[in-house]
Amino acid sequence: MHNAPAARVPHAIKTRFPDRLLCPSHAKCQVTRRIAGHLLHYDEDMSFSPIPSSGERMRAIVCLSGGMDSAVCAALAARDYEAYALHFSYGQRTEKRELAAARAVADAVGIQHFLPLSVDIFRRIGGSALTDTSIDVPRAGELPIPGHAREGSTVPVTYVPFRNAHFLSAAVSWAEVVGAKRVLIGAVEQDSSGYPDCRPAYYAAFQQLIRTGTRDGDILAETPLIHMRKCEIVRLGLELAAPFHLTWSCYSSDAIACGLCESCVLRRRAFEQAGRQDPIPYAA
Repeated sequence: MHNAPAARVPHAIKTRFPDRLLCPSHAKCQVTRRIAGHLLHYDEDMSFSPIPSSGERMRAIVCLSGGMDSAVCAALAARDYEAYALHFSYGQRTEKRELAAARAVADAVGIQHFLPLSVDIFRRIGGSALTDTSIDVPRAGELPIPGHAREGSTVPVTYVPFRNAHFLSAAVSWAEVVGAKRVLIGAVEQDSSGYPDCRPAYYAAFQQLIRTGTRDGDILAETPLIHMRKCEIVRLGLELAAPFHLTWSCYSSDAIACGLCESCVLRRRAFEQAGRQDPIPYAA
């Protein structure tokens, strides 16, 4: 069940759960958890509960796009839970390539349950460069990152309107059916593209929706990467042996990554800052 938010304390202290710490030094959260040698940070409303110590593993749904962040999230889910992977084809330009990547990642990390879903609403309503062919996918150099915003807006044209709410809703529905108590999504606020559905407040609000709108109200939405920088995600993924060579991040090409769109540039920068070679090739 959800635990009440912990009070702020002057120094990091252990909670009553051995795998949780209070961490007031982090500006945006109080709860951290050590995974694979790293202390990962969480918003109070999305903190981890302890994993059962019995032989039966807790079940979790992980939203698996096939990108690098979701691959690390899937590796964490496979490590800590009996994981079920959910993938969405929503009319994005690279949907076939992303589906192939998601399947390959699920196999590589040992997730046996893989459910691909097709959502047509985003292609039909348009409004995003990812789903609307009348809107060009901009190059990262055209405007400063996290740019490519519409005139008068700070939201990039690659934003798919309210997309993650659809993904989370489907994941929670599946969780209720299979008895999963966790839903994981690889949303990242720092070093991201400024998408409004990648903010901690968004997931805190969705958590309240889960509490009030599900049968038992005890499913937790977890965003284990949300406060991490991209280079930190790369380092964590390498430690977890996440299959980065199987992932796909490019917004515009499904043959060879363009290397010029914002997603490609953020990914390449993350590997460079982590001091590691990105295992996929780029056209430019």
